[in-house]
Amino acid sequence: MKKKSIALILAGMMAALTACGSSAAQPAQPAAQPQQEAAAEEKKEEAAPAAESDASGKTFKIGVCQLIQHDALDAATQGFVDALKEEFGDNVEIDVQNAQGESTTCATIVTGFVSNGYDLIMANATPALQAAASATSDIPILGTSVTDYGTALGMSDFSGTTGINISGTSDLAPIDQQEDMILELVPDVKKVAILYCSSEPNSKFQADMIKGYLEEDGIAFEEFTFSDSNDIQSVATQAVSGADAVYIPTDNTAASNMTLISNITAPAGIPVICGEQNMCIKGGLATLSISYYDLGTATGKQAIEILKNGADVSAMEIEYASATTKMYNAANAETIGANVPEDYVAIEGSESE
Repeated sequence: MKKKSIALILAGMMAALTACGSSAAQPAQPAAQPQQEAAAEEKKEEAAPAAESDASGKTFKIGVCQLIQHDALDAATQGFVDALKEEFGDNVEIDVQNAQGESTTCATIVTGFVSNGYDLIMANATPALQAAASATSDIPILGTSVTDYGTALGMSDFSGTTGINISGTSDLAPIDQQEDMILELVPDVKKVAILYCSSEPNSKFQADMIKGYLEEDGIAFEEFTFSDSNDIQSVATQAVSGADAVYIPTDNTAASNMTLISNITAPAGIPVICGEQNMCIKGGLATLSISYYDLGTATGKQAIEILKNGADVSAMEIEYASATTKMYNAANAETIGANVPEDYVAIEGSESE
């Protein structure tokens, strides 16, 4: 009896303990659910930015075709690259290739860009732009260091946008103000020699413009053109004979050979008004300067709009340099005995000894 009573008591105690354990565990389950839901929500919130990061982290491949190596075009390319690297960092791959002044090499370079499926092509100078335009009508193309897009692309009705897969920036400085500089620097000028490469259509475009302004002011002029760098010495020698000043537009072949031109014009005491600053540094007297680095940066920002924000390149306005400065080469001014007005700024590094 006692054993049975003890057994019954123990069984009752075990049942009570089991019941207490169950009732203590029950409230814990509902308490855990809000924590699990909160953790799940945190995971969702963490996942959303990760998805955005993946979308914005796409790697873009861009090809840059630069016609020739000289300071102005180099600066434009650098501005373009810097703008894209600042925006995309390691998520942009930029393939910069130089055609060494050969239009046929431009064609080879951009054909490679197209076959490799690049996302965008930047064409630095007119022949590079023309080659890119011939190579693709699908891939967005941005030009820079191009004077007039209508001339470059053969568009007689060009009005600021191309309507095709091309836009970019122009290095055209006001030609009328450049003609004013000739009159300021050479007040008794009677004849101006206009020197440029005949194979560069944008050089002819500028030459034709300045001829009109010279005619309005009753100043005589004569064109002297060379087909490539091999002709420059003989043509430049002819140009300084009988001229009071030489005008050279933004011409890539001339820019690459300014030292040679200066070796002819400086001993003759002939002032050279150049289309851009880097030409002036290497042997000109004065220029209405724009920043090619800034021009390249502006082109890079156009690329960002296309790649990141889906801008339609065919509807993008061609952009122009926002500021110009009258600048001069102090060393050249001293060499040829030129008097330069006070509102001209000496180019850094050109100070006379």
